[in-house]
Formats: sequence, C-alpha cells, structure tokens
Amino acid sequence: MAGSTHTVTNQAPPLTGYDVFAADRALTEAVERHLAAELREEAVAELSGTGRGCGAPQTQEWGAQADAHPPVLRTHDRYGRRVDEVDFHPSWHRLLGKGVSAGLTDARSRPGGHVRRAAGFVLWTQVEAGVCGPLSTTHAAVPVLRADPGLAAEWEPLLTSRVYDRGLRPARLKAGVLFGTGLTEKQGGSDLRANTTSARPLAEDGTYELTGHKWFCSAPMSDGFLVLARARGGPTCFLVPRVLADGTRNAFLIQRLKDKLGNRSNASAEVEFAGTWARRVGEEGRGTAAVAGMAEATRLDCVLGSAGLMRQAVAQAVHHCAYREAFGGKLADKPLMRNVLADLALESEAATVLGMRLAAACDAAEAGDERERALLRLAVPAAKYWVAKRCAPVVVEAAECLGGNGYVEESGMPRLVRESPLNSVWEGAGNVQALEVLRALEREPAALNAYLTEVGAARGADHRLDAAIRGLLTELADLAAAEGRARLLAERLALVLQCALLVRYAPAEVADAFCASRLGGDGG
Repeated sequence: MAGSTHTVTNQAPPLTGYDVFAADRALTEAVERHLAAELREEAVAELSGTGRGCGAPQTQEWGAQADAHPPVLRTHDRYGRRVDEVDFHPSWHRLLGKGVSAGLTDARSRPGGHVRRAAGFVLWTQVEAGVCGPLSTTHAAVPVLRADPGLAAEWEPLLTSRVYDRGLRPARLKAGVLFGTGLTEKQGGSDLRANTTSARPLAEDGTYELTGHKWFCSAPMSDGFLVLARARGGPTCFLVPRVLADGTRNAFLIQRLKDKLGNRSNASAEVEFAGTWARRVGEEGRGTAAVAGMAEATRLDCVLGSAGLMRQAVAQAVHHCAYREAFGGKLADKPLMRNVLADLALESEAATVLGMRLAAACDAAEAGDERERALLRLAVPAAKYWVAKRCAPVVVEAAECLGGNGYVEESGMPRLVRESPLNSVWEGAGNVQALEVLRALEREPAALNAYLTEVGAARGADHRLDAAIRGLLTELADLAAAEGRARLLAERLALVLQCALLVRYAPAEVADAFCASRLGGDGG
C-alpha cells in the first residue's frame, strides 16, 4: 500500500491513444495541398490509419523496447562456423514490418506516391527512428537499380513490396526484400573516390569478386546491398546479395557493430568482403554518379526524419505543459512558456512544410517536370544541411520544457535527444551538404532559376522576406572564393525557402512569426 506521501498529482498523462497524423495540422494540410483532389480522400484515410497506429500504446511500447534492446552480433554458430547474423528484439521486427506494410519502401507504384510515403515517414519516425534507416535505403535503391533494366525487373517488385519477409534466403524465394548500403571506408569517409575495395571481373558478364573493408555498412541483415568498389574503369557501383541464387551465403563477414550515441535499435556494421560475389550496376567508373540518385532520396529522408523528430518532441512538450501546473497555473498559460512552445512549433512546422514540398517535387520530377528536378538539385542539400542541423537544438529545448522529467529515460525525451544529431551526420555532414549547394550553384544554372522561381512566388507578401531575397541575390552574385561561406549560403537558401513556403501556405500568424523571428531580428 502506497504511503500518503506517494499520492501522484500534477503529472501529465502519457501522450498515447491519438491519431498522430490528424493531430499535425501542418502535415495534413501539406498532404492535401500536394495531392490531386481525386487522391486526397484515400491518402488521408490511409495516413490516419498509420497515425492511429503510431499513437497506439502498444506501438509506442515496441519503440521503447527496440531502443532498450539493441541488436546483437553472432559471428559464429556453436560449431565454429561463421554465420554473420544480427539478432534483433521482436519489437524491431514488428515495427519494421508495420513500416513496410505502410508503404514506406514504395513511393513509385501510384500517383502522388512520394508525398504519401513522405508523410508516412514523418509519422513512423516518431515511433522509433531506428527502423526508418533500412526503410530509407530500400526506398532509395530503386532509382539506382533502374540504371540496369535487368536488375530493376528482378529486384524492384521485391523492394517495393508491402510484405516484410524476414530471414536470409535467396531473393527469388521471398515476398519482399530490404536493401542496405556499403559506401564509406575508414580512410575515405564521405570522399567516396578514396575507396580502396577492389572488384575483379569474373567469367560471367557483369559479375565481379570484391575484396575490401567497409567502415559503415547500414542494415547488415538486409537481403542486398549497394556497394562501391574500384574496378579497372574506376569507382563502380555493385549489387551484393546477402544470399546467392543457389542458397549459399555470400562472403559477407560482419566484423563488429557500431556502438552509437543514438539510433541504437538499428544495426550499423563494419563488414569485410573476401571473394564476395557482386553484380555491376551501370557502367564501370560511374559508381559515384550511380549512387547520386540514392543520395538525393536518403538526404530528403534526413529532412523528413528530422521533421518527424521535431514534431514528436514539440508534441510531448506541449502535452506536458498543458497539464503541468507551476506558480499558480498551467505552464502552457504562462507567457514565457507559451513563447518557447510557439517558437518550437514554428521550427517544426517550417521543417514539415519544406520536406513535404520537396517530396511533391520528387513526384513532379518523375513525371517529367524538369524545373522540379532542377529545384531538387539545389534545395535538397540546402534543406538537409539546415533542417537536420536545427533538429538537435529544437529537441533539447523541448526536453527542457519537461524540466527534470525530460531528463529521465521513462519520458522518452532522452531517446529523441540522442537521435536528434544523426541526420546531420548521415549521408554527408554539414560541410558536405554546403559544398553540394555550392556545386549546384556553380554548375547548374537551371537549379538556381528553379529556386528563384519558387521563392519568387511569395514576393510582395512580407517585407522581411523581400529583403532577405534581395540580400540572397547579392550573395549569389559573386561566387568566387565562396567555399568559406558555403555554410552561410546553404542556411540562407533553406531559410528563405522555408519563409516563402510559409508565407504562401501557412496561417498568417505562423508566417508572420517565422519571418519576424528568423529574418527580422526578433529571434530569441
């Protein structure tokens, strides 16, 4: 029996049992804005189903369990034979299966598919971001494999399947597959041309034997991997199946799993290739170009994932403050706390609106719209740079709204805090994205023209935005020796685009507050 001192009062109830999609006005409006009228009813109904699943107590418990029980590497069986398998908690498999069935690896089988998938990705990140890694790389593998019609015909139906078929078997015997990547090496990192893994051609046309070490290999229990290795013609992209067609295991030696700050439910590995069978994807020497489409897709997922993390952190902060009382009233009614919550909400909404606009550009680009394709070339690295970088301070500030409660693991906020820096690092850290922005500005005039057309649609609606556009044009007029200020350029491009989108689409009070605080000098 609890003592009288243990009566619990003034604590917020768990934020569970709600529709995560319907509760997010910025996300729901973006879906309706970017989908054709005839698609909206079906999409909203489907996403509400996903949203209710995300908010269900059981699903949230699975997320906590997957994070609390990281994957375990088994290199050998009891007899000393190498097996190179990774064991995951059952909750991981449940969440991954739900993500696959929600279409998070399938953006291309129906109209508006990128918008619908992007919204689902934002939602599912809020349950447990770790499972979104293999969902992202599987989704992003499709445009790479399309460089080889034979490979695409064999693998794409399995990559876009709504069936999570776990276990290592030949792909032809499975109802669905997942893909990982093995691109970076310890001596090269993001400098993919510094890779030293070698590829020796075999007798069968297009097949090779790989030898080398990958410092980061994502999702090592996947069915296949896109790998960079050096062939005679230079860096080349390869498909490495985990299990060969005859049922034997490919030479895929997992040396260890990374012990990471966050994203702990997901396995990241170091792997050794020693006589590993691989199939060439595209031409020899065109490996970095071959994976460029994958990088664009995964970088957009970094934007969407960061938007999801921010949204969940802000939702938890607002929920807590709506119940918690201090100094004679609800925290949410205190002017200073309302200011903090409002500022966090602004950042969250701006990230969501930008990420969903870029998802809509993906749909348009795949339908043949070259202006939208050019917009992606500049806007994706700028958005990835800025939104991913804003994620950590937003999540930390949201955790502070809970006070000491937010520093306790049971609140779920520490898990969000540990996750929040990842998207800034994954798929190229800040400097890499800033250089990508600079490269697009220098080499692709159509990209800048598409960007200026996009932000120009909002000119005249807010004097601070108009001034920011003029200042940006001055900055862009002289790109000589611009590398030292490339980060500032990326930040300004992303901020101006966010402001322009909010001015066009958000409620007037949201757009005004964002422009005032981010462009007008009234921040803080």
